[in-house]
Amino acid sequence: MDIKEQEHQQDLEKIRSFRYMDDDFMTVCLEDNYEGVELILQIVLQRSDIKVTSIRTQEVMKNLKGRSAILDVRAVDSTTKEYDIEIQRKDAGAGAKRARHNSSLLDAHILRAGEDTNIMPDSYVIFITENDVMGKNKAIYHIQRYVEIDVEKELFGDGSHIVYVNGKYRGNDEIGKLMHDFSCTNPNDMNYEALAKRARYFKENEKGIAAMCKIMEDMRNEAELKGVKKTAMRMIRAGKMPLEDIADYTELPLDIIEELKKQIMQMA
Repeated sequence: MDIKEQEHQQDLEKIRSFRYMDDDFMTVCLEDNYEGVELILQIVLQRSDIKVTSIRTQEVMKNLKGRSAILDVRAVDSTTKEYDIEIQRKDAGAGAKRARHNSSLLDAHILRAGEDTNIMPDSYVIFITENDVMGKNKAIYHIQRYVEIDVEKELFGDGSHIVYVNGKYRGNDEIGKLMHDFSCTNPNDMNYEALAKRARYFKENEKGIAAMCKIMEDMRNEAELKGVKKTAMRMIRAGKMPLEDIADYTELPLDIIEELKKQIMQMA
């Protein structure tokens, strides 16, 4: 068995083990899956009136003066409310500052230049975590801002919402069933068909499996390219070789090497 065939067999094994709790698989399954995204939002926010009108997966949120972010799933509903659904298997990736950062970037991209902030719609950053990161044994945690007035508190009402969903929760209710589905590898064991049918397509349908294998191959190639670029950047910083020689050594086009040098100079 050659290397390509070995990689293919490994990919098939990985596909069988994928769950919605794996962010790459979730984003593939939720791309253009309006029924599935609506289901998740309706259950998590306990609202049956949410109608999703736009879905974007793996969207890059640019920050020209600081750190950018890639949102797993960004959705907009019929009332223009904005939602960011994030999967986090590691507790460290779902910290309070990460939630704040995502929320601020989401808000920053809602309004166009010159628009009044008073028309800004509500925004929701929803972390679905594999573990109970809050440690209070609850299914859902809602984080909002409050005004402290002596010993009393009033809701600030700025429309910014952060929600944590405990992926370990298994209560006999809608959210418990949803979290079961997020950790389920077999689509036939899922509770919600809106999620199961997309997972079934990528796990059992010939075309779906081929598409998933192509995505995984692209991810490997991207990771390999990223590693080569890191090597090139180290060589550029060392300053011991002409850019043309670095291009020959790394087999990267010279214009890419020149662009990497510009990035290094901008960061200096």
